[in-house]
Amino acid sequence: MTSDRMTDAGGELFQAARRKRRAAVEAAAAYALILIVIWAPRPYQRWLWWVAAAGVAFLTAISFDGAKAMGLRGANFLRAMWVAAVALLMAAAAIAIAARMHTLHAPGGALPFVEAYFAYTIWSFVQQFLLLDFFLLRFLRIVATPRQAAFLTASLFTLAHVPNPVLVPITFLWGLAACHIFLRYRNLYPLALAHAVFGITIAVTVPGHVDHNMRVGLGYLTYARHFHKLP
Repeated sequence: MTSDRMTDAGGELFQAARRKRRAAVEAAAAYALILIVIWAPRPYQRWLWWVAAAGVAFLTAISFDGAKAMGLRGANFLRAMWVAAVALLMAAAAIAIAARMHTLHAPGGALPFVEAYFAYTIWSFVQQFLLLDFFLLRFLRIVATPRQAAFLTASLFTLAHVPNPVLVPITFLWGLAACHIFLRYRNLYPLALAHAVFGITIAVTVPGHVDHNMRVGLGYLTYARHFHKLP
């Protein structure tokens, strides 16, 4: 091997190692901010949320992967919509079971339903953006295989929902599935829709005293149970 080729190879290895370190630092910094928000007491949590949002936005901007890599495009949207369709079928089954068990507590009427869960639908998109466009893309640079990246991403997603006993297993399974589906289709939108469907289904079928109204972190531990009468 000539000296020029050795120099080029060394430069490529240096750049690859540098990209890995940068991805690891960005992932660690963003996740630390998220955990701080999750475990912060009110009213500090609200202010820290904006700090975390600004931090993640800044890290995303300086390491922007492009609309194609991030799935922010129309390509494969229809091909991946089966995910949302499956989510709707599972939601219908869960709602039917909850109705028979008398645990269904959905708002009455279309307008109250939209008003109650419109914000959650937006939040579902944000969560999928963090899961897939931020953490998964960075883990793909750090670890050897996409399977390892998907596992690590799903694990972080799950830990962010501790100690909720309902959400922890669900988020691991969904996080793992979402990562693999995203890697196949590279479209974020159907997965965000499916996430919204799953989340709203849990909200209207699981009693509040069981999942503490889907709270996580400190919010789960300090849930005011006496406001919700047990059946």
